[in-house]
Amino acid sequence: MTINRGIQFEGKRAVFSRIISAMTRALLVALLFALPAILMPTVSADAIHIMLLFALFAGLLVFIEYLSAYPSILEFRYAAPFNRLRFLAVFLTVFTLAVIARGEAAPNAFTAFLHTLGYIVGDAIDFPYSPVRLMVIMLPSNASPELMLAVRTASGMAYLISLAALAVFYFYVRILGWPARNGAFNVWVNLPLFDPTAGGDVLPRLQRDGRLNIALGFLMPFLIPAVVQMMSDLIDPIHLDDPLTLIWTITAWAFIPASMIMRGMAMVRVATMISENRRRAYAAARGVQPA
Repeated sequence: MTINRGIQFEGKRAVFSRIISAMTRALLVALLFALPAILMPTVSADAIHIMLLFALFAGLLVFIEYLSAYPSILEFRYAAPFNRLRFLAVFLTVFTLAVIARGEAAPNAFTAFLHTLGYIVGDAIDFPYSPVRLMVIMLPSNASPELMLAVRTASGMAYLISLAALAVFYFYVRILGWPARNGAFNVWVNLPLFDPTAGGDVLPRLQRDGRLNIALGFLMPFLIPAVVQMMSDLIDPIHLDDPLTLIWTITAWAFIPASMIMRGMAMVRVATMISENRRRAYAAARGVQPA
């Protein structure tokens, strides 16, 4: 009887812990989507309502995802700190760009510091054919100098944060041996969108998908402005003079490619781990000590 009660207590505590964890993550994601509307001093009521709607939807999606025992769409859920690093990168990007935009209406020492830092970084990266230069060129010909400066500053800060996130993740993979340092790694749980029954060996498929993600991640900061500029003749161009539009557009431009590169690095790393495990298993089966 005592053993059964102990098992029931442990089970209830595990469920309660999962609920608290899912709720915490949902609140953080909701805060991320609502952050620009909170920090900006002059935001219309319609924009606030839209941001709150997105925040509630994103928070609910994350809560359902983490409440379930097995992931459905979120990759590398049990391979920290992959998702934490991605969330921190996008949170810092949105927070920094929102603070810089807030400085236009309510300047202070902190907004001035971030604006100056973004100006220095954007000016350093703004060389011919660079992603920042392409973002500035994407603007319509009648764009004001103030808008061009705002886009270059925001692009420089966002690109810097994305590069820092990539450097930190590369350190985790190459130096700290992610994800093996966290214990056993379950490929099928951490890659719910990867179908192992699609045909062929999973090893070359993981390597191919990983390299494809890395290549697309490197190309997207260059391709997105070019595609937008070509499509501007057919559809209305994106109006970056609105602070909220500027924040989310620049964040997506910097974060999506960085996220794809991180995903590619992770998949290549998983493929390497599978290859090493197979080599050790084959060597053990032949009675040979692996090198």
